[in-house]
Amino acid sequence: MTARRRDTLAGYALLAPSLVGVGGFLLLPVAIVLGISLFRWDLVSPAHWTGLDNYHSILTDPAFGRSLAVTAFFVLLVIPVQTALGLTAAVLLDQRLPGSTVFRAILVLPWISAPLALGVVWRWLLDPSDGAVNQLLGHRVEWLTSPVLALPSVAAVTVWTNVGYVALFFLAGLAGIPPQYAEAARIDGAGPWQRFRAITLPLLRPTMFFVLVTGVISSFQVFDTVYAMTQGGPAGRTEVVAYAIYREAFVDFRMGRAAAMSVLLFLLLITVTIAQQSYFRRRTTYEMG
Repeated sequence: MTARRRDTLAGYALLAPSLVGVGGFLLLPVAIVLGISLFRWDLVSPAHWTGLDNYHSILTDPAFGRSLAVTAFFVLLVIPVQTALGLTAAVLLDQRLPGSTVFRAILVLPWISAPLALGVVWRWLLDPSDGAVNQLLGHRVEWLTSPVLALPSVAAVTVWTNVGYVALFFLAGLAGIPPQYAEAARIDGAGPWQRFRAITLPLLRPTMFFVLVTGVISSFQVFDTVYAMTQGGPAGRTEVVAYAIYREAFVDFRMGRAAAMSVLLFLLLITVTIAQQSYFRRRTTYEMG
């Protein structure tokens, strides 16, 4: 056996534990869901082969299109706000002001908490009759039952939950920027905003790419907060795709349709991620020598 072949086999042997994990917990579930999407099954009766009928049914169903639109609007509400707030918090924390360590711990607490529990707490806080928010405002606001306010309210809770996560990654990105760049710009007469726009933001693009990709994926998959706060109401105004999948599978017991919706969501997320990667590839600097 040649040395190269021996090294190759050793490499595969070292990768084997990871490959087993990827195959068993990622590829196999995807294959199972793809298989279920080709059947009509209610978890009780025997499954019946339907081929692509579930996909045709979903793609021609106005309810699925509405849930996609609700999800897209939810993503547009969440991503810009949580990214801007997370970046602002990271810049402030990077100044190492007194109390910044305590503030960093407080900022990340919502993110490490259970989303379902946070959703229940916020449902109490936003209760129109006895909620603390309305008590502070001094008048009744239907935060979670108003067709206009329900989705923005869920989005605001999601932003509040994720800001700490976003800020931590931006803070790590800021720590990796050599200080001599900003110092040289300052000597040349650049102000704080000019240094931030011309130096900090371009060098944060790898971090920005990661934050946006993970943020978009998690926003498209949001379920716990919606389930705890609105359960898709009022009148479907907060029924995101993940909640629609849950309703199809465990309320209407149409596992085939739910699996097909999951596959379509998976393909949509792959497409969005590839588009983001294509955009940032030409605009990102990874080396700061």
